[in-house]
Amino acid sequence: MTTERSICLAEETISHDELESLTEWILAGNRLTKSEQTLAFEKEFAEWQGCRHAVYVNSGSSANLLMIAALKESGRLRNNKAIAAGVSWVTTVAPLLQLGFDVRLCDCDPHSLSLDVDHLESLCRVSPPAVLILVHVLGHAGDMDAIRDICNRYGVMLLEDSCEALGSTYGDRKLGTLGVAGSFSFYYGHHISTIEGGMVVTDDDDMHQLMLSLRSHGWSRDLAPATRDALKKEYNIDDFQNLYTFYHAGFNFRSTDLQAYLGRSQLKKLDVIVKKRSENYKLYKNFLGDYFFQTSNTPVLSSFAYGTLIENRLETYKHLAAHGIECRPLICGNIARHPFWLKDHPKQSLPHADVIHDYGIYLPNHYNLSEADIARVAEVFSSVAQPYQG
Repeated sequence: MTTERSICLAEETISHDELESLTEWILAGNRLTKSEQTLAFEKEFAEWQGCRHAVYVNSGSSANLLMIAALKESGRLRNNKAIAAGVSWVTTVAPLLQLGFDVRLCDCDPHSLSLDVDHLESLCRVSPPAVLILVHVLGHAGDMDAIRDICNRYGVMLLEDSCEALGSTYGDRKLGTLGVAGSFSFYYGHHISTIEGGMVVTDDDDMHQLMLSLRSHGWSRDLAPATRDALKKEYNIDDFQNLYTFYHAGFNFRSTDLQAYLGRSQLKKLDVIVKKRSENYKLYKNFLGDYFFQTSNTPVLSSFAYGTLIENRLETYKHLAAHGIECRPLICGNIARHPFWLKDHPKQSLPHADVIHDYGIYLPNHYNLSEADIARVAEVFSSVAQPYQG
């Protein structure tokens, strides 16, 4: 076993100073459930993203479910057909299934690992869906101009799972702000952390109000006064009855002010985190130039992890683990090959996603890694990893 320090996928995402500050705030007797800290965090996050609204929830997975549920509840969808990214995450796709959508999967682009635009066009031409949810894999944007053009031509509403892309940009806009809504995760292993937590961003005022209601049971307490009054008038609800009146079949996706307090402190260092993750990605590319690496038109790349393709994943995984270095499969590979999907769907080949499924691996990237750490990971990795030859 190695005597060198372990290199984990995430490390001290929340600093000791932040934990001390949080402790002082808790002991001062502040309210811990959703309140003023949540509102402030939402406002500050929306400003940082460059969008109108943000809705704080208890996880990135809840963020995905909330924005999909809001679209369905809005009455804007012309049918129940949806397209999801084949290389994604279970809780990117599962909410569509749980809410009764007829879901088809789109293959990935072999370079960015975002959507294959030719396959997307084909899927939309054969049977136009109402909604598309894509994933910015490991922080990389796909061809968003082409994807948005296809959505516009076929009348498809675009959602962005940006949980791995906090701070990445496309053109002069941050990912998550290019569609109707975008989701983010603040799990401990992500760019910033509220321990658990997530956010949905949108520029759509009606979507924002609907998500605020759906987040908290479907009641109207968090809504703008004009929206709340309109609902009361429509359903003839008085002020007292309105306290426990549910206008939508909602959830309880609220997080806490304790976690929002952490989020606000994390935001203060987010620009530095994004810069460091981008620099780390370039170091990995320099050290591992003989292996596959993602390429994309992402001017600011807030890299979630360093993805590549190798022939001998299990051997490499064990070798890295023996040297105290964590790694993972390149997110889900092909979602169509996972047991939950195969229970109700026939086996489906997505050629590019299948390559990721069989050969994909990612290596640690986070704010606390030094150049020496990355050099060590690359050295240990390349001592055994065989580049993908397909």
